[in-house]
Amino acid sequence: MISYMELHEQNHKITELSNVLSYLINERSMCDTAVSCELFFRYLNMVREHLEVEEHQLYQKLLMDDDNDVRNTGRKFLSGSGEIKRIFEQYKKRWCKGKELRIKDHEAFISDTREIFSLVIRRIDDETVHLYPTLLECGHIPMTAQAA
Repeated sequence: MISYMELHEQNHKITELSNVLSYLINERSMCDTAVSCELFFRYLNMVREHLEVEEHQLYQKLLMDDDNDVRNTGRKFLSGSGEIKRIFEQYKKRWCKGKELRIKDHEAFISDTREIFSLVIRRIDDETVHLYPTLLECGHIPMTAQAA
């Protein structure tokens, strides 16, 4: 089972990558470099993996809890996860082909990408303020990784 500290580390890495990419995408020529593309697709994969971990390891526990407020928190985050995935798929269809970026309108790409980054950062903030404290309070996740 994933721990609070592991979730926090995932969020930190996602935030760090979005911050770096925010600078790189401003310069059109940087968007076409192999390094930028690798970082960009690493970011997309990290967000997807983070959401999947939460869906598979956390939400079920919340949805089965005896407390109605805890169940509502689980429903809210599960619903939000689905919406983020839907938005990511639309974004990838518009800007990606395989593992390459296809940028015809750089200004539109910057705008869409900043919206994606903002969406994910807001989600991370919500997780930190609402999801993780609820999971810890109910005993559904440990603070640190368990020894194997």
